[in-house]
Amino acid sequence: MYLLACGAVFLAAYLVNMTVISVFYHRGLTHGAVRFGPRTRHWVGVLGVWTTGIDPKAWVCMHRQHHQFSDSPEDPHSPVHKGFWGVLTAQLRSYETVLRGLIRRQSEVTRVVADLEFDVSWPNRVGHWYLPYLLQLGVAIAIGAASGYWALGFSYWIGMMSHPVQGWIINSFGHALGGRNFETPDNSRNNKVAAWLVLGEGLQNNHHRFPASAKFAFHPGEIDMGYAICRLLERIGILQIHHDGLIPSPRHFRSDTGSLSRARSETLAS
Repeated sequence: MYLLACGAVFLAAYLVNMTVISVFYHRGLTHGAVRFGPRTRHWVGVLGVWTTGIDPKAWVCMHRQHHQFSDSPEDPHSPVHKGFWGVLTAQLRSYETVLRGLIRRQSEVTRVVADLEFDVSWPNRVGHWYLPYLLQLGVAIAIGAASGYWALGFSYWIGMMSHPVQGWIINSFGHALGGRNFETPDNSRNNKVAAWLVLGEGLQNNHHRFPASAKFAFHPGEIDMGYAICRLLERIGILQIHHDGLIPSPRHFRSDTGSLSRARSETLAS
């Protein structure tokens, strides 16, 4: 029972972290596949860092660069050029480089996120990037002290601070191992294991072909739990799905000789 409780706490924290990153940062701020009201957008842009430890503006900037230069030498975290395991450190270094550039208002990075009205988060602007991690550590200690089981607090903290591992799973497996439904100008792949682990994000080939789609699954056997969360949040009024941009069903999709050029233009435009 104790191990089950630890697993449940970890999964709950992991789900919160993944939802903020996959739904709000990725599908929302980065691609506009889901849209928020002013209050939700303010919470995501200003307070999201306190939940994940990741600055939303820097994350969006780096991810847009990834789409713009996908699997080219300029890609911030491509296993094609950084190596399968090298992605883990490459994504951290790239994030730090983008964050410094935004703080210093370097034009080559600020123009990538010119549509985002909020600034880099306060902890990062003042050099106290570690404060969100300490906050979550404090919550973890409180959980352990209140329950009398310190492993519950540890499970919470690991789940809430899991994004570097999530990112590595997607950025490595999703561009190295798996099948492809669409011809795209990069090495994006659909890795079903990664999709199960990270709310559908492992369906990278589908996503790179239709970056403005809130839904990443194409075939019925492809699972995108992130889209299920989008639909739930839409029902309760937290966001709106951009339904016109959704990936088409297989029976409505028709490939033609222009698919590769359209994929490239859509990816670069994102």
